[in-house]
Amino acid sequence: MGNLLVLIEHHGYSIVFLVVFAEAIGAPVPAALALVAGGAAAASGSLRGPGVFTVAVVAILLGDSLIYLLGRLMGWRLLGFLCKVSLNPETCILRSAESFYKRGRSTLLIAKFIPGINALAPPLSGSMKMRFDQFLMLDLAGASLYVFSYSALGYLFHSLVAAIERGFETAGRVFGTALGLAILAYIIYRIWLYRKHRIYRVVPRVPVEEVSRRLESEEADKVLVADVRSHGYYDAAAVRVKGSIRLEPNNISNEMDHLPRDKDLYLYCT
Repeated sequence: MGNLLVLIEHHGYSIVFLVVFAEAIGAPVPAALALVAGGAAAASGSLRGPGVFTVAVVAILLGDSLIYLLGRLMGWRLLGFLCKVSLNPETCILRSAESFYKRGRSTLLIAKFIPGINALAPPLSGSMKMRFDQFLMLDLAGASLYVFSYSALGYLFHSLVAAIERGFETAGRVFGTALGLAILAYIIYRIWLYRKHRIYRVVPRVPVEEVSRRLESEEADKVLVADVRSHGYYDAAAVRVKGSIRLEPNNISNEMDHLPRDKDLYLYCT
């Protein structure tokens, strides 16, 4: 954080813009810290508060709009790419989709404060075909709240931020060692999680052609196809596989209890 403060003091608004924009397009950079540092710089007189706020909000809107448009064009492929660092890409996507299902489009108002969802909310909005003007309005409100909260934090506690900077300068080696140990612990933790959950990576899949052949054969009455697409990809008027039934993905356990046991069940999702 000390280096970030020095950069902001010397290069001002451009560093705030670049860091915030980078996080908006999915890069693992500390936008919240940049905003806190920007607020502290405004309190010390190095920068102007309205300037920090405007630059940061514009950076978020540009980055989010770009990812929104890519999500609209690429859909699941982009979501899967952004989730590659997750243990299970489908779980990563569905966790964000579930947030949209519970809170609706208002998820965009708080998405920036929630790790994981902050990167997926814009492309998910695009892939769900949310109107761009509606997305932009909600994203502007969410970005403004996010930028104001963290920059105000830096402004109010600028003395503490400055003390932390001095602490980093005088204890750089200790901090470097602690950071190295933290990274090592994180890697070990990720390996442990991977080994613990690797069984969930094995998802049985069937080629579309195989299901199609069965549906057109004499054993079609032994096949049941179910649509379990997540909300936003499905509505009552959505086109789906001919003869398929709809299963509510958020109530799948109860729905399964009422299905026939003498048929082979094929599920398709987003």
